[in-house]
Amino acid sequence: MKNIVIRLGFVFLILFGINCNAQKNSQKAFDEKRNEVYIDSMMNNALEKGFFPGAQIIVGSKDAVFISKNYGFHDYSKKQPVKSDDVYDLASMSKVLGATLVTMRLVGDKKIKLEEKVGDVVSMYKNTAIADLTLFELLTHTSGLKASITFYQSMLSTPDGSPLLSNEKSDVYAESFDNMYVNKNIIYDPKYLSFEPKDNYVQVYKNMWLNPEFYKTVYDRIATANTNTRGKYVYSDLNLMLVQQMIETKTGKKLDQLAKEIYTELGISKIGYNPLKWTSKENVMPTEIDNFFRKDTIQGYVHDESAAILGGVSGNAGLFANAESISVICQMLLNNGKYHGKQILKAKVVAAFTESPLVKEGIYRGLGFDKRKPDEFYKENDFGHTGFTGTFFFLNPDDNRFLIILTNRVNPTRTNRLMYKDDFSAKIWKQINK
Repeated sequence: MKNIVIRLGFVFLILFGINCNAQKNSQKAFDEKRNEVYIDSMMNNALEKGFFPGAQIIVGSKDAVFISKNYGFHDYSKKQPVKSDDVYDLASMSKVLGATLVTMRLVGDKKIKLEEKVGDVVSMYKNTAIADLTLFELLTHTSGLKASITFYQSMLSTPDGSPLLSNEKSDVYAESFDNMYVNKNIIYDPKYLSFEPKDNYVQVYKNMWLNPEFYKTVYDRIATANTNTRGKYVYSDLNLMLVQQMIETKTGKKLDQLAKEIYTELGISKIGYNPLKWTSKENVMPTEIDNFFRKDTIQGYVHDESAAILGGVSGNAGLFANAESISVICQMLLNNGKYHGKQILKAKVVAAFTESPLVKEGIYRGLGFDKRKPDEFYKENDFGHTGFTGTFFFLNPDDNRFLIILTNRVNPTRTNRLMYKDDFSAKIWKQINK
């Protein structure tokens, strides 16, 4: 009799456990359906109001993808619906999904140290004002360098010396650029820019090639871009451009090669620099109608002008990808650097780069990764990054969640900032982390 009671007890516990798991799975399915309904509502509202022409969204965990959807079209002509294989210009998301990932690999392999200084690694900076800046300072944006430099504008001029841009529209300043107007008589410096291929010139757009001698100007200006705010947080594209130079000097390989090695190990192919080398133009989202520098609708070439003059491969921008490829990187990061049983990045490196090492100084920033002061949208251990073109990805390691939102909100113009005014991406992030 006693054995029967014990056996019945075991059966009860098993059935109880099965029932509990069934309830948990049912609740989980309900939550994901609720999230999907919320995202559909947010997306339909965004498309109706013209936040962007289209988008890809993925919600997942370290083990699975729960929601993967495409919305809208490539542009406002509404001729091409968004497909899963389409790739977006990631803009500043490149800082972490390119240069930072590579740095994490090199740090884990002890091929570079966070304490190493720019001048000790890259000889051209040895006797400059930025020689003592460390890799750590560059990655945390505490180097004191200015936010950006419009390098390309030094190659443009006008016959009469009038300004390139004006706040007022007129016959001379007829076409818009951001919130200004472009001089219709702009001249390109023939010393540096060519509209036909030349030996050793670097292609910066489909019909534009750059004399590599211009790079001396670029590096000289970076070397004198110190604003004497070292130790303070100032987000700067220049930081990641220097990170690129450091890792390329250390390895003897270019950034795009180093990044591709990691992507290949992860088994992802819809991600990389200069997308027309690995996908068709029809699969690349158009970005801005550039009336200023390239005089064209940018498609298949990087939107960011600094990355463009570097041939499309830069530490600050240049990556293109679809949401599916990025989701694999997210799962790897949530799995402490491991993906499908393979250790892609060292676990301790992932932990170090995604925490906030300077939070005691009031700086909410990881190494490369964006962190936010906890508020109604973001939690303490969340990390990710955004991009100027309208891209977003964030991860919550505590609740095992990630969200990817890819848009081309700069099409047809960067003046469209509706998605930011509405906290669009942050609201969705908050919803899936309830």
